Amino acid sequence: MTARILVVDDEQSIQDFLRLLLEESGFEVNTAGSMEDGREQLNEDSYDLVLCDIIMPDGNGLDLLREIKQHDNRTSVVMMTAYTSTKSAIEAMKRGAYDYISKPFDVEELNVVIQKALEKTELVDENLFLRRELEEKYRFSNIIGRSRPMQEIFGLIERVARTSSTVLVEGESGTGKELIARAIHYESPRSTNRFLSINCGALPENLLESELFGHERGAFTGAVREKKGLFREAHRGTLFLDEISEMSPAMQVKLLRALQERKVRRVGSNQEESVDVRIIAATNRDLKEQTEAGEFREDLFYRINVIPIRLPPLRRRREDIPLLVDFFIKKYSKSMGIEKKKISVEAMRTLESYHWPGNVRELENVIERALALSTEEVITGKDLPIHLMEPTPDPGEEALLPDNGLNLEAYLDDVRSKLMTQALERCEGVQTQAAELLGMSFRSFRYYAKKMGLTGSLEDEAVEAVE
Repeated sequence: MTARILVVDDEQSIQDFLRLLLEESGFEVNTAGSMEDGREQLNEDSYDLVLCDIIMPDGNGLDLLREIKQHDNRTSVVMMTAYTSTKSAIEAMKRGAYDYISKPFDVEELNVVIQKALEKTELVDENLFLRRELEEKYRFSNIIGRSRPMQEIFGLIERVARTSSTVLVEGESGTGKELIARAIHYESPRSTNRFLSINCGALPENLLESELFGHERGAFTGAVREKKGLFREAHRGTLFLDEISEMSPAMQVKLLRALQERKVRRVGSNQEESVDVRIIAATNRDLKEQTEAGEFREDLFYRINVIPIRLPPLRRRREDIPLLVDFFIKKYSKSMGIEKKKISVEAMRTLESYHWPGNVRELENVIERALALSTEEVITGKDLPIHLMEPTPDPGEEALLPDNGLNLEAYLDDVRSKLMTQALERCEGVQTQAAELLGMSFRSFRYYAKKMGLTGSLEDEAVEAVE
């Protein structure tokens, strides 16, 4: 795309010279002879670069510079003047000018400055594009799930995002903990600032401290320059601490102090610096159990567990599998440059019946593999890994028969009671709906509900009266 440049100068000869020079270089050029004319053109259209004189008959070009930066910060501005002054140059740079050139122009110098200024604008545009792509990609509306657990999580994300409260995301590996963290960030008022992440289990203690809090030059062997640290780099943004359960006891103390005081101290420094960072932590372990076992600090647990979000494993939200499969087929068909394929009923049943120990990440890998290997228009069972066809135990299940035996009737009554209670909770106490959820007749459900002391709703009383 051709760069658009606006020249604002009260001298007609300067306007003509710059127009000729810039148009010969392939740029689209407009000119303005006054600040007011420049304002009107800037209001009517956008420009990649503005060359603006400082001394104008109807005002100071530095005021126009300030207005440009307030209106559209992507536009690069180069100030021009015949009256070279260090003070004017410093003031121009303070107000956001890219550079400063003196009249009469050195054409070679002018071309270099213009080229560099346009490269800066292009870089800003690229960063804005990438930021918008990230924001769109990680909006919670793009997270796949129609199951009840996921719908509840969507509602929670929407409420949590408006706050700056600390969030703890728990869930098995592959359930999408970082995806949820990013969704919270990009739906929040902090979305214009940075989202940074670190795996707390991937670094030894001394390196993790340096990464989080930064270090002074010479603080330790290899510290050849000062490092800001993620807390400072994420100022007014969000810091995602993945696998926080793997953090050493000593680092837990330092993190707790930073969260309590909202200040950090670089390694090798005596100075503390205030930071405004939202913390989202994540773990694939039960942090409460770790805390009770003395493996994780209780005070830190309560500090980060302000708003807990528990992600369900894929085997607990099987109704989402067809949606996820369709999403991944579209995604990888596009990246591979092939027509979108369909999936057979047989293959879909296989995917829905598998326990997915690797959760959504494993499902994504399976679909990518199937698309890469399939030679037909439809993905079938032969395109899926063989281990998906083999029966696998649910990781949440225990052995059915204990070594010392069991009372079968009591065991079945206990299982029936738990399932019926869960069904009633899910259906908000409506027995007719709970019975349907469990594949039971209403009469049978009502019989066991009375036997176990479970209560229903007014809707069920109406059904019973009709019977």
